[in-house]
Amino acid sequence: MPAPGAALRVRNVSKTFGHQLALTAVNLDIASGEMVALIGPSGSGKSTLLRAIAGLVLIDAGVGRVEVLGRPIQQDGRLNAQARGARRAVGLIFQQFNLVGRLSLYTNVALGSLGRIGLWRGLTGWWPAEVRIAAMAAMARVGVAEYAGQRAKTLSGGQQQRAAIARALVQKAPIILADEPVASLDPVSARQVMDILRELNTADRLTVVVSLHHAAHALRYCDRAIALKAGTIVYDGPISGLARERLIDIYGPRFEDADWQGALT
Repeated sequence: MPAPGAALRVRNVSKTFGHQLALTAVNLDIASGEMVALIGPSGSGKSTLLRAIAGLVLIDAGVGRVEVLGRPIQQDGRLNAQARGARRAVGLIFQQFNLVGRLSLYTNVALGSLGRIGLWRGLTGWWPAEVRIAAMAAMARVGVAEYAGQRAKTLSGGQQQRAAIARALVQKAPIILADEPVASLDPVSARQVMDILRELNTADRLTVVVSLHHAAHALRYCDRAIALKAGTIVYDGPISGLARERLIDIYGPRFEDADWQGALT
């Protein structure tokens, strides 16, 4: 059984793509209400881990198990019968936004309700009043309500990413998994998105796990960091433990040559 108050539990999870081992016996617990940074160099397994938690990637057969709010998502390389219900508790935010470009921003946000109202209502655009109100409120909260009628593809990356967060709010997901949500954004837009995620964590007590490329964002916004290196967790602890030497150990000797100085000052 998961630890009391656990939002996510991963036990002995490994994942192999062909002959490449992406995750190796990963174990972690994330408590409800935490905001956790998932860090590590490219190819370390961050995206694979988030997708495995969401049930989008099947883990290797064996003793591995993933639970969300005490309900199993997958185990022994197979999705659990309860996976669909458990997935509704997880809002996913991707680097490339995953909006339908030809649809209006409003429709994209309202699609977050499909797990509750059914696919056919979404396909016909027959949104219940509760969804219409929730969609407009969510867009207003993240600052994109004025663009509700525009096609998603006409908006900037930052606006689209904020709409993706609004979609998760309409989904009423108590857990948000964000996979490199600011990697393709300019610094101002990146900060806006991270500010929103932090506010959802502190004000709404949502559990947020965010994969980040820049250590500066992790240090500024998160309380805990989980670092992956070659598919293995090499650090799991408070942000304050990410001193210069540890970051260099995680990212390699070229770490200080990169644009990371804000993380070290």
